[in-house]
Amino acid sequence: MKALTYQGANDVRLDNVPDPLLLADDDLILRVTATAICGSDLHLYRGKVPGLMEGDVLGHEFMGVVEEVGPAVDAVSVGDRVVVPFTISCGDCFFCEKAEYAACEATNPGPTLLVNGKHLRPGAGMFGYTHAYGGYAGGQAEYVRVPKANVGPLKIPDVLADEQVLFLSDILPTGYQAVVDAGVGPGSTVAIFGAGPVGCMAAECARMLGASRVFMIDHHAYRLAYAERAYGAETFNFDEVDDPAREIVAATQDRGVDCAVDAVGFEAKGSALETMLTSLKLESASGHAFRQAIAATRRAGTVSVPGVYAGFIHGFLLGDVFDKGLTLRFGQTHVQRHMPYLLDCIGNGKLKPDALITHRMRLGQAVEAYRIFDQRLEDCRKVILTP
Repeated sequence: MKALTYQGANDVRLDNVPDPLLLADDDLILRVTATAICGSDLHLYRGKVPGLMEGDVLGHEFMGVVEEVGPAVDAVSVGDRVVVPFTISCGDCFFCEKAEYAACEATNPGPTLLVNGKHLRPGAGMFGYTHAYGGYAGGQAEYVRVPKANVGPLKIPDVLADEQVLFLSDILPTGYQAVVDAGVGPGSTVAIFGAGPVGCMAAECARMLGASRVFMIDHHAYRLAYAERAYGAETFNFDEVDDPAREIVAATQDRGVDCAVDAVGFEAKGSALETMLTSLKLESASGHAFRQAIAATRRAGTVSVPGVYAGFIHGFLLGDVFDKGLTLRFGQTHVQRHMPYLLDCIGNGKLKPDALITHRMRLGQAVEAYRIFDQRLEDCRKVILTP
């Protein structure tokens, strides 16, 4: 079959790879009908995440039709259309029983990425996201093996098109969990750092939950223009406004917003000093967006961080967090917890995540699609690929 494989930093290729096989009784084989390039795929594309090997198949946002099931699979059947969550979760462990699916103890044989991990087990395995998350082949391919098929795949009614529901695999639940963790409700004010796909989903979900004001901050004018049109956001461009947090505080009676969302993560554009420290491995990432989120949030507010981080950052203003009494919420998304509700929201028209799509390309064009998305060409917001 055809699949997109990693060959090195900024080098992906469409290769012929072996067709997937059932390896466990609760596996299924999926024929992919739609897949997407996620912003976190760009971390891999740029060679920024450890544990990625040449030949690994990428992609963790995908859906399709069930082609084959193992004898223990009873939640879905051959011929069902399903969306697959990016986390692989067993459904039975300590964390899965608490619906904390991203912390599943049973699906990741890889090493923990924790710097001070002691003997903690790693979290859930993920599709197409390095051997640190299990080394599972991803969904930017014609077919994919889906383990733990009784827990993850969500059946989709025929009345909904692939484009309407594809983002249930990652960015929609991630944006939703971010604003739920932030405590967004009727009348809330929220600042979202990053107007990429996750930031946009967070904004759409914040509006659905009743947020009265949404601020969005990004480097790209075309993204901010879309946020203004689509979500009525008040926007700031990092390249034009030196300190957006100061502007946000001034716009909220010198208090700050109720909550902030850092949808940027560890590749945030930082200062020259931070660039040097990262190059010298003296810090793992720029903390610029995170510090801005802390500064923009009012006392007793919440900062929610769906953006991917690893290792450590300098200049973490813990004293500010303490003095302001902030709540911090981080982590991977418990996708399976949110998928059914969000599917209902799509079905009844409360959410229209497919409006984000700008580029529709074939799997055979995936290499070019990565280049376009990575370089922000053609006002690209989101790419979907079809085999």
